[in-house]
Amino acid sequence: MQKSSISIRRGAMAVAAVSVAAAMMTGCQPGDAETGSDDVSSTAPTATSSSPVSSPASSTSTGTSGSTGTSVKTCTPNSLKASAYQAADRPTGTGTGAAIVQFTNTTAKPCVLQGHPTVAGAANGSPELNVPLQVTPVGSASPVKLAPGAQAWLKLTFVQVQGEGDGYCESGSAPVVYPTMVIGLPNSGAHQVALDDGQFAECDGTLTATAVTATKPS
Repeated sequence: MQKSSISIRRGAMAVAAVSVAAAMMTGCQPGDAETGSDDVSSTAPTATSSSPVSSPASSTSTGTSGSTGTSVKTCTPNSLKASAYQAADRPTGTGTGAAIVQFTNTTAKPCVLQGHPTVAGAANGSPELNVPLQVTPVGSASPVKLAPGAQAWLKLTFVQVQGEGDGYCESGSAPVVYPTMVIGLPNSGAHQVALDDGQFAECDGTLTATAVTATKPS
């Protein structure tokens, strides 16, 4: 009886040992939620972005360089040379009528111009005395890429002075003459320009203006 009892106990212990071993093997299976580790960062995946990093908007227009636009910076005030001349296509009258303002990129790098201008009659070197004119924008504004040495233009059309001598305005107001005008562009500064022939003569302090364009207006 004693020998039989010992055999039974040995058999039971063997079964228990097999069960413990099986349990340990099950606990070590890959992918088990309970890994026995408290370090969450060691099992967490690395975060990655599935969307591309955004880049500055590219110019799709071209300047006189003829090259397609790429991501370039806006032209700074000191990167531009501005000049003005009377337009060939202008209202009938004896004043300025219309003027073309030309911008030239004087740097060794391309830059972008965009937008409609602000216009003020210059006060002979005293900016605080400049006379802002009321500008009505004409047409849409698109970015214009200027290669080094390239040019862009805009056109100003004034209320024309009529008659001879000092002339007159159809509205009954007096004509105004400015030796120079200050042309401002968004983020590209203000530029004082004189006509290559004559002075700016206009009525009523109002004008229309195109946006900067890569095509020379007439």
